[in-house]
Amino acid sequence: MPVTPISELNERARDVFRLVVESYLGTGLPVGSRTVSKLATLSLSPASIRNVMQDLEELGLLAAPHTSAGRMPTETGLRLFVDGMMQAAEPSAEERRAIETGIAEGGRIEEALSAATVALSGLSACAGIVMVPKRDPLLRQFGFVPLNERQALAVLVGQDGSVENRVVDLPGNVLPATLNEAANYMSARFAGLTLREAGVALSRELEADQSALQGAARELVERGIAIWSSDAENRPVLIVRGQANLIDEGTASDLERVRNLLDELEGKQDIARLLEGALAGSATKIFIGSENKLFSLSGSSVIAAPYRGVDGRVVGVVGVIGPTRLNYARVIPMVDFTAQTLSRLMR
Repeated sequence: MPVTPISELNERARDVFRLVVESYLGTGLPVGSRTVSKLATLSLSPASIRNVMQDLEELGLLAAPHTSAGRMPTETGLRLFVDGMMQAAEPSAEERRAIETGIAEGGRIEEALSAATVALSGLSACAGIVMVPKRDPLLRQFGFVPLNERQALAVLVGQDGSVENRVVDLPGNVLPATLNEAANYMSARFAGLTLREAGVALSRELEADQSALQGAARELVERGIAIWSSDAENRPVLIVRGQANLIDEGTASDLERVRNLLDELEGKQDIARLLEGALAGSATKIFIGSENKLFSLSGSSVIAAPYRGVDGRVVGVVGVIGPTRLNYARVIPMVDFTAQTLSRLMR
C-alpha cells in the first residue's frame, strides 16, 4: 500500500497518530482513545479521538487487533512516522562512551567489530549485527609447525599483525627440513602480496616450471595457499550478537514471531545479502517488517548504517535487528554513531 504523505493529514490527525505510535513503541500494546486523551491536551473528547483513529485506520496507518479495541500502527504507519514525524534523540554521553569503550577494547579489527555488535545489542535490547569487510591483507611471513606425522599447523602472518592458523594434511613422509623449505619459499616469494595475488603468482611459476620447489615441498606450498584461500572465501561475513534480547517477557504472546526471527538469523548469508543494500548508500537505512521478504514472517525491523575504511570507501555495515515496535528515535542515532566510530577505527 502506498504511504500516505504526511501533508495529507490535518493537524489533528497528525497529533493523534503521533501519540498512538509513540505510546505503542513505548509499551508494545494497542492504544485506546481514552489513553490518547490522557497523553496530551488535545482538547478532544475520547469519542472525537475514536473518529480520528478510525479515519487513520481507513488510510491504512493504524490497525485494530482482534483482541483489543485499541489501535496500533501498521508497517505503513511506522514508515510514515519514521520518515516524516520522528524526532531523533542523539545518543547520551553514557551511550557514546559505552560504544566507544567497547570498540576500543576489542583489539584486532574482527574483535572490535564483534564488540560493536555486543555494545549495540546491550544498549538497544535488540540483536546487534555487523557485516565484516572482506579483507585480503598483505602477507608478511609463513610457517609450518609439525603436529604429528600426518598434519602440520600452517601459520600465516599479515603485515597488519594478524595471524591465521590452519591445520594442513602433509603429503607423505615430510621431514622438518621440508617444512622449513616450504615456509622460507613462501615468505620470500609472497611477502607483500595478498593471498589472491600469491595464488596467481604460484600458479604462473608452476605452469612455467620456474618454481625452485620440488616434490613434497612444492605440494605443501600448494596446499597451504589453497586452504587459506578457501577459508577466506567461505568465512561468514556477518556477526550477530544478542539474540537472547529478542526473547523477553513481552514476547510471551508472540513466540511464533520470535521463533521465525531466530530462524531467519540463522541464515546469515541471506541477511548479509539484505545488508548489502546499505553498502551503496551513505546514510542509515531502515527496513520495516515485510518491506523486505526475508522478514515477512517475523515482522521485524532492521536499522543499518555503513562504515568506511582508510580510503573513505564503504567497507561494511553495522546495525540491529528487532521487533517493529523498537524505539526508532533512540536506536537510529545510536546505530549511526556506532558506524561513525567504526569508520574512525578503520582509518
